[in-house]
Amino acid sequence: MSTVTLEAGRAARTRIMAVMAASVVLAVALVAAVNLAIPTLAASELRPSQAQILWIVDAYVIVFACLLIPAGAAGDRFGRKGVLLAGLGVFAAGCLAAALAPDVGTLIAARALSGAGAAMVMPASLAITVGVYPAAERGAAVAAWTAATGAAGVIGNLGGGLVMQYLPWRALFGVPVLLAAVLAALVAVLVPRMPRHAASLDLPGTVLLTAASVALLTGIIEGPEAGWGSGLVLAAFGVAAVLFAVFAGHQLRSAAPLLDPRLFAAARLRAGTLGVAVTFFGLFALFFVNARFLQEAKGFSPLLTGVAIVPLVIPMIVLSRLAGRFARRPAVMAGLAGNVAGLVLLSFADGDMPYPVYAIGLVIMGAAMGLCLPVLSYEIMAALPPERAGLGSGLNSATRELGSAIGVAVMGTVMTTYGMGAGYRVVAAVVLAGALLTGWWLRSDARGSA
Repeated sequence: MSTVTLEAGRAARTRIMAVMAASVVLAVALVAAVNLAIPTLAASELRPSQAQILWIVDAYVIVFACLLIPAGAAGDRFGRKGVLLAGLGVFAAGCLAAALAPDVGTLIAARALSGAGAAMVMPASLAITVGVYPAAERGAAVAAWTAATGAAGVIGNLGGGLVMQYLPWRALFGVPVLLAAVLAALVAVLVPRMPRHAASLDLPGTVLLTAASVALLTGIIEGPEAGWGSGLVLAAFGVAAVLFAVFAGHQLRSAAPLLDPRLFAAARLRAGTLGVAVTFFGLFALFFVNARFLQEAKGFSPLLTGVAIVPLVIPMIVLSRLAGRFARRPAVMAGLAGNVAGLVLLSFADGDMPYPVYAIGLVIMGAAMGLCLPVLSYEIMAALPPERAGLGSGLNSATRELGSAIGVAVMGTVMTTYGMGAGYRVVAAVVLAGALLTGWWLRSDARGSA
């Protein structure tokens, strides 16, 4: 099949964009869907502990996050279409293993395998999207892809609620197997081959980054049960610090690094990655606790819980389409400030709070993400040359998923010890700190460009 050209036509590009959006929605939606199933999983025959519940969520997310950058490089080197197809296959295999898991350990391992497949899907989908659109339309295409990733959480809640309302929890992992097969067939038929570029996979760097991230999350997740001063937790944080330092040193010495730290000399790249990370830190902290709150405190059914998150997605989609019309720094700062405001409002939620008041917090957060995420994602992609689109999309997605994983771990940890309100306030404080630093870097970039 011939390499794609920009003359392929608007209709062909639109079909490809639809398949790419559906692929990334499938990869991201499963995180939100599993959050919705936590009350059912906790009472299931597997009987997971609180720490194991966090690992069921984060095993997927952390592997997803840590493999995104090498998966993006693999797409550049071996072909984005082939990597996307392989990713859908691995994702489906992991979901099938999760659906059949006889114990918690197997379920966690299967979730990790699905995360590896999702890591191959996400950067390839964005790189293909960027590759099939002419330069003048790429900003709008990235905005549409970003809207799909944001909407995926809500779609996951709706789909997960529907499944959990009428089917056993294992169907939550069985249904994605069928969806992945359909998408793979569409990719095979609709997506043409694209140019390949020289790229290093840097396996040692990948192992170091993954091990460091797992060690960090081990400390956060195991802290409440093992004790923050326990040997396990202190060792986990110590190992994480050492491995992150070794990773940075390896990247600086490597002739072909996984992620060269010197790239972050560009203020817009620093701003984009940090802004995306703290936004998803807040979003997935919300997703983690939302389902439990609505089902346990408000008495909502799983399906009604999925519907109740819809106020988040409508303003997100609308403002994502309009974000390019606003000046970039004001849009980013307004979006990040809105995230903080929404989290603070939700920190006051309890069983007596009327749902319409609760929904105001969701609307604020949805509007905020619609304003800032397209701009932040474009800053990351624009800071790198076109031949590094795979790296850029992998970095963009990795910051999302690392932020998500840490958000889930922090919210779950603080909530277990101090309650949901305290969890929201801690998350809001982190987002606020990230917002201030992101704004400072965007200001520095604007001055440097002047």
